Amino acid sequence: MFSISTYFSIQYLALLLAAIFFYEIFPQKGRRWVLLISSYLFFYLISGKLLIYLLLSTLSIHHIGLWLTSIQNDCKSAVKGLPRDEKKAISAKYQKQQRKVMAFAVFLHIGVLLVLKYSLFAVSNFNHLMRWAHAPIHVHAPRFMIPIGISFYTLQALSYLFDVYREKLPADRNLMRLSMFMSFFPQIMEGPICRYSDTTEHLWNAERIKYSNFVQGGQRILYGVMKKLVLADRLNLLIETVFSSHTEYDGFVTIVAAVFYTLQLYCDFSGTMDVVIGSAQVFGVNMPENFKRPFFSATISEFWKRWHVTLGTWFKDYVFFPMSMSKPLKKLTTKARKKLGNHFGPLLAGAIALFTVWLFNGLWHGAGWNFIFFGMFHFILILMGSVVEPLVIKVTQKLHIKRSSKPYKCFQIIRTSILVCIGEMFFRAESVGQGFSMLSRMFTKFSLSTAKDGSLFKLGMDRADFVIIGVSVIVIFVISVLQEKGIRIRESISRRNIAIQFAVFYALILFIVIFGAYGRGYIPVDPMYAAF
Repeated sequence: MFSISTYFSIQYLALLLAAIFFYEIFPQKGRRWVLLISSYLFFYLISGKLLIYLLLSTLSIHHIGLWLTSIQNDCKSAVKGLPRDEKKAISAKYQKQQRKVMAFAVFLHIGVLLVLKYSLFAVSNFNHLMRWAHAPIHVHAPRFMIPIGISFYTLQALSYLFDVYREKLPADRNLMRLSMFMSFFPQIMEGPICRYSDTTEHLWNAERIKYSNFVQGGQRILYGVMKKLVLADRLNLLIETVFSSHTEYDGFVTIVAAVFYTLQLYCDFSGTMDVVIGSAQVFGVNMPENFKRPFFSATISEFWKRWHVTLGTWFKDYVFFPMSMSKPLKKLTTKARKKLGNHFGPLLAGAIALFTVWLFNGLWHGAGWNFIFFGMFHFILILMGSVVEPLVIKVTQKLHIKRSSKPYKCFQIIRTSILVCIGEMFFRAESVGQGFSMLSRMFTKFSLSTAKDGSLFKLGMDRADFVIIGVSVIVIFVISVLQEKGIRIRESISRRNIAIQFAVFYALILFIVIFGAYGRGYIPVDPMYAAF
């Protein structure tokens, strides 16, 4: 059967090329249908009958959005021409209605997500607690088939409803247009988590494919394939070997595995985003960037503004800010400011909102204590960064260290990268206990013997693999430095003559064909974030 499990399969390429072909031969209305049918076909090929969840989610936000707009219109009609005091009382009444509708919408969408993804985790922990308490209670753990991408399109659906609720946009009466926003096939599996205003207009306009978009989109797709096949998949064998039996290896090997996993996760996810955003660009759809060179970050807070950007902005806009600006936390901030001062006072309320964000962030990635620990690890690092900031300023001033100097920036980047690798190690570990065991081995069992005797090159990757990884990392690093300096590489290439453009294409294709991790001994790795 023709099915798709990854953006890096021949099947996805066939679907993309077929969509491009039919998109070009139809007029505008037909092109819309091509995008919509391609999207639902793609989702069916990756999830089968679980397509029903996407359909129901789309139908529900269409109806709830219209419901919210209806209440808003009724409110405007009711307060028209009334004195200010009466307007305020009537508006409050209608606002209460809207809040109830939004509460229902959140309960519906998050409820489905909780049941499908987290019920097994909750029941398993409950049964464990009952055994610990010697209580004769055991609950059968339910198992559900989970649609790929449900965590992504659920947040996308809620962002649309929140924006309608806040009157940032009117509810869309056109079900087809809303369906295109929810299901656009390049993004449905792993995001980015788009807002309605990001993509819908481009999707609905369905303009003809431009040569510049085709070339630049194609270049980005190949760059993403290179990250995935040459780097991420090649690293997988060593990572699986070490993490599956970590007690057999010394601290140096553990460090290598932790660093390699962080690199693998970055190349896998950012490579997928390159394919997704490149595919969308071919059709003239500009998606928000999900990665902005995160390993140039000076702090953990900055890192999360550059890594999985659309998830971070979603939590900021729909969880952190609403909580921070709620009446209870505003009152707490006022009281805390009087007792703790202007720096530490606001941190108290901010810490509560930040804790909630990182608890949700950890759980969003998966149902496991290691994911919760991962969230709390970053919550503590970000909070402590804010707490000690005045002390850091005083110390650097006393030592006459310029915080804007390159050596200090390099120190910050290295420090942040180390902390990120530790966090990702816990993220990858099968349990929190395994994460601490691996962390302990880095210090108590550190040895360079595996590097000296060559046994490091027998853990799934030989010397040639390490060379290919090194060369690929250098290529990505150079490209990232140029991008960090504001150089738009693909646009620059597209302005050159056609010979140079095709030379870039052929160079990328040859690099993937020659050095890609496939064939005997390699196991294809599904996109990692699709599981979240």
